[in-house]
Amino acid sequence: MWHDTKLMNNTANALFALVLLILVMSGVWWLIQRPIFTLRVIRVEAANTSNAANAGNASNGGALRHVSALTIRNTALPKIRGNFFTANLDSVRAAFETVPWVRKASVQREWPNKLVVTLEEHIAMGTWGEAGQLISVKGDVFTANLAEAEEDADLIALSGPDGSEKEVLAQYQEFKTWFAKVSLEPEIVNYSSRYAWSLKLNNGMQVQLGRVQDGTTLKSRVDKLMTIYPQLIASLQDSIESVDMRYPNGLALKSSHSNIGLKKQTKASGKT
Repeated sequence: MWHDTKLMNNTANALFALVLLILVMSGVWWLIQRPIFTLRVIRVEAANTSNAANAGNASNGGALRHVSALTIRNTALPKIRGNFFTANLDSVRAAFETVPWVRKASVQREWPNKLVVTLEEHIAMGTWGEAGQLISVKGDVFTANLAEAEEDADLIALSGPDGSEKEVLAQYQEFKTWFAKVSLEPEIVNYSSRYAWSLKLNNGMQVQLGRVQDGTTLKSRVDKLMTIYPQLIASLQDSIESVDMRYPNGLALKSSHSNIGLKKQTKASGKT
């Protein structure tokens, strides 16, 4: 080996390159650990807005309605590790997405010691289920302060099996359009574990619509109710408590005065 000049030169060159690489890496590591790259500011902005103002270590863009600098400091900042170079942006994003009201976060570095975090907030549409959760206008279920949501809008109440959130929200929107013809609006929409639909309108009337048999089931049952509704109101005024539309050839109605059957072939038809 010691007489092989070429091999010795190659070995020496390899060792020199290795030492040089270690020195370069050590230098880079030393450089990125300099205090100048310590994160000094995390600027928080609302999605689709350029309004942002620095406020200490974490700033909050003015367009954010529910997410405050105090909440960010208490919830997200303790989970952030590293400096400008070593901070894991996916971890930072995940930390901000644990903040109440945050739907989505994106993170960028800003030279030499800043992070810019853009937040999209949930917009509450109503409550979901019995656990005190909220549902957004996009059908996302989240946990936040109910009182804050109630300050923004009159919340509807939606419920359904796990995974049905977007379906229930979409069906609510259709119910809202259909009942607008008689100046009514759903306040409560329930999709049961048996996949049956029921709702409560803003006049207090409960409506049972049952299970969907085909794409026109719910619409046809609502249309049938809309056809007879003016007659019912003329006769019973505000005494209607509930209407059951699950009968193919009629309906069953309960009022505060009496129970009224408005169905044909009651025994034969059955409910669906």
